[in-house]
Amino acid sequence: QDKDTKMTEFWLISAPGEKTCQQTWEKLHAATTKNNNLSTNSKFNIPDLKVGTLDVLVGLSDELAKLDAFVEGVVKKVAQYMADVLEDSKDKVQENLLANGGKALIMIYLSFESEKSFKSYSGSLDTVPFLFIFKGVNQIDNDLKARASAYNNLKGNLQNLERKNAGSLLTRSLADIVKKEDFVLDSEYLVTLLVIVPKLNYNDWVKQYETLAEMVVPRSSNVLFEDQDSYLCNVTLFRKAVDDFKHKAREYKFLVRDFQYNEEEMKADKEEMNRLSTDKKKQFGPLVRWLKVNFSEAFIAWIHVKALRVFVESVLRYGLPVNFQAMLLQPNKKTMKKLREVLYDLYKHLDSSAAAIIDATMDIPGLNLSQQEYYPYVYYKIDCNLLEFK
Repeated sequence: QDKDTKMTEFWLISAPGEKTCQQTWEKLHAATTKNNNLSTNSKFNIPDLKVGTLDVLVGLSDELAKLDAFVEGVVKKVAQYMADVLEDSKDKVQENLLANGGKALIMIYLSFESEKSFKSYSGSLDTVPFLFIFKGVNQIDNDLKARASAYNNLKGNLQNLERKNAGSLLTRSLADIVKKEDFVLDSEYLVTLLVIVPKLNYNDWVKQYETLAEMVVPRSSNVLFEDQDSYLCNVTLFRKAVDDFKHKAREYKFLVRDFQYNEEEMKADKEEMNRLSTDKKKQFGPLVRWLKVNFSEAFIAWIHVKALRVFVESVLRYGLPVNFQAMLLQPNKKTMKKLREVLYDLYKHLDSSAAAIIDATMDIPGLNLSQQEYYPYVYYKIDCNLLEFK
């Protein structure tokens, strides 16, 4: 599919059956494809559910609107967290989530073999177990919070350690830079200091370090490491001259780092970093698999809710007996306005008072004003652009 013209947005609409529902479908399909190919269409088959009273339907309509918002929120959270987990491969997230055996999840579920999907709902519509959907999606939401919290914690600890081992010589850990042989250890009188010397002042250092205090060991300084701005140098002197040396060094912009060579501590830091890194790698695969599976579950639940909403709104709007065709349109980006016009022309006869309704503040059954979009046909948008990258 041409990425420039295809939307990740779908319109789920329904219109009353004409002589037959098939005729409704053919009419829409002809009108939207004959000129400019305004949209890609498929039937969206919703089985006949037993209908309760009008009051029950109006109540269901409100409940479904809330459920829809909740489930959509969870679908987007799972997708967004997948983007966080994949880090550098964010651009692959959408395809990663929506690919299922090479086909887009979207098209599989939106084409919707719903007779099978609705097996779990029996009885009249007022006993459709919303709880069944809510509980399942709520469980995914809770599991996501727990898993994300554990993984983020691990990732955060690892990042903190990595930060300690990076950055400028003034602040970074020196444990992975220095070696035992850079120090005079276990001496009663002598001690080795580590000094950060700005590169611009290095010549001064070479000239001056032996005379910055009494009792500095001659030729005891070497460059151990460098970053963009500075050198890390060692210098050995008598312990009692350390305070003098630090004070004088500051005047020349040489900074003595507070550092004690401790092999055990350094080894423990390195092991901790390896452990966290290994843990993160171990958790990554299962977490991505969990996200894929549960994205799929939440997405299916979301489409179920949309199907139920279309059913309820269609019965409220078009009346009984149940006789409507639900259809799924994937608009072409460049011709959306034209598609709206074609749909309006097709269905404006359904609602002569459409203009009045838009201004009405009273509560009209079957009209969800919170959508802020009213059309003479039943309309729901399914926005499959699931990632808002910051």
